[in-house]
Amino acid sequence: MAKKKKKKSKEIQNDIMESAHKVWLAGLGAVAMAEQEGGKFFSNLMEQGEKLEGKSKKQVEKAKGTVSGMKTVAESYWETFGRTVDDQMTAVIHRIGVPTKDEIETLTKKVEDLTVAVDNLRTKSAAKPKATAARKPAAKKAKTPKKAPAKKATTANKPTAK
Repeated sequence: MAKKKKKKSKEIQNDIMESAHKVWLAGLGAVAMAEQEGGKFFSNLMEQGEKLEGKSKKQVEKAKGTVSGMKTVAESYWETFGRTVDDQMTAVIHRIGVPTKDEIETLTKKVEDLTVAVDNLRTKSAAKPKATAARKPAAKKAKTPKKAPAKKATTANKPTAK
């Protein structure tokens, strides 16, 4: 029995050695074939790569077109949504009585015009009493004779200037 085991063990070792030798030879054959067929193989790989590149470029261009179209549609929807929100907000603002920007600008212009008009009237009315006051004493001296000085009025009776 021991001899049978040794014989079987030897056979297995021989089979393993033979298999390893075959693998070694296959490797050497692959190297030799690669040397011989390497140029052809490389050219074949390049051709396959070019074909794949062409297909993928077409797909990329197709995807770009689709994305561009979707972008345009999305922008259109976004603009419509924005206009709708603006319109709704404007309606709410008008309902609660808030003036618009144009209304405020119009009112501001009117206030500025009125301020200028009031300032002009003040300037004109302030200039008239001075001119009239300057003329009256000269006229009084010529028309009326000198009178005795009048009693001084108390400060309580005088109206205060504002």
